[in-house]
Amino acid sequence: MRLLLAAPTSDDLIRLLKAWRFWLLGAVAGALIGTVVYLVAPPSYRARATVNVDFHLEQAWPQNTDREQFYYLERETRKLEEIAMSDAVLNAVVSQVGGVTLQELRTEKLQLSQPGNGGWHFFADDRDPRKAERLVAGWAQTFAKAVQTQVAQPSGGLEQYITTEPTQTEALNAHRAVSMSVYMLAGAFIFLALTGLGILFIERPE
Repeated sequence: MRLLLAAPTSDDLIRLLKAWRFWLLGAVAGALIGTVVYLVAPPSYRARATVNVDFHLEQAWPQNTDREQFYYLERETRKLEEIAMSDAVLNAVVSQVGGVTLQELRTEKLQLSQPGNGGWHFFADDRDPRKAERLVAGWAQTFAKAVQTQVAQPSGGLEQYITTEPTQTEALNAHRAVSMSVYMLAGAFIFLALTGLGILFIERPE
């Protein structure tokens, strides 16, 4: 048989679409492959902590002008994000937990989600679930303390109305960052896509 690339015909496409057994068995095979990959090389554990950030808009802008409030929130949020990823905060986490570098925290292990007025979610990934929990708890607590320290200082650079309170830093129950079902779905999709393309573009013998 010649293994040459050939453009699929309309008959090839119709035949492939009608091959329900191929789709069913291919989906099962791909899901099994995804499961094996998950078991052999599982994703890291992820833990989440929460800090409640309150900008106290009613005190900062009592005149209630939407435009000023928007710029106030945007400006102060950027400052808080910079504090969260600052050398001072991350080095404090390194000292508390150990066995990790500042570069690893920035590029691999820590993520910040939903910055704004309300709950800020801090995420940490690690192969050890307990270490992921310690990382994220230390990060959230250090961030909250660093913000309040700067708020209390006249030259701290933050508005005096901002308050931060860690609300979830214990019993964090770390879990896999990606579930097995995602691996199964991805395995089935990739397997079907590759085998389907292979069937369409490999020329059959005359």
